[in-house]
Amino acid sequence: MAPRLLLMPLGCLALLLPPPGAAEFSPSLDSDFTFTLPAGRKECFYQPMRKEASLELEYQVLDGAGLDVDFHLLSPKGETLVFDERKSDGVHTVETEDGDYMFCFDNTFSTISEKVIFFELILDNMGEDGQDEEDWKKYVTGTDLLDMKLEDILESINSVKARLSKSVQIQTLLRAFEARDRNIQESNFDRVNFWSMVNLGVMVVVSAVQVYMLKSLFEDKRKSRT
Repeated sequence: MAPRLLLMPLGCLALLLPPPGAAEFSPSLDSDFTFTLPAGRKECFYQPMRKEASLELEYQVLDGAGLDVDFHLLSPKGETLVFDERKSDGVHTVETEDGDYMFCFDNTFSTISEKVIFFELILDNMGEDGQDEEDWKKYVTGTDLLDMKLEDILESINSVKARLSKSVQIQTLLRAFEARDRNIQESNFDRVNFWSMVNLGVMVVVSAVQVYMLKSLFEDKRKSRT
């Protein structure tokens, strides 16, 4: 089956990029997605990147037989940067250049089971640092009378924001791990119940056969003559 290109990131993931001229505290963005990959299908996503930026991508297979998927990451020139074969999770970081990076999740090796896949994108150095500094400098007037400069305040805000973003990222990953563990436990629960019913049925059949055999041992098979 030919691979299916899902152009959603050109409309959705591109929203991660800051608007031109917009000031921001920290040039780091992240977002996460969860989708269902049908059996025998391949889904690809695109992410526009800037030069000298950083793209970090982490994925996990939350549900589906085997909990595995093939993963490809290609550069704007079409070069394969990462290839994971039949893995349940992975973390990859690349230094980027201008252009659209493509990453694909391939489930064509499976003919029956669909997969539920979670992935998170973390984009670093996507903002205009120099422009941000110029935007703040024009508000700096009379700072000699202050014990703390506006640059120090900005640095503190960036530090707090970075730590909060890291906390949100960790919580998101923990939720993904919890969802995968819950799916595994529910699958094991159904499997245990099924085989318990099978064992119960076998025990009932064996008990009935044993009772029948015991009764047949005590039956008087001699025929009375008249």
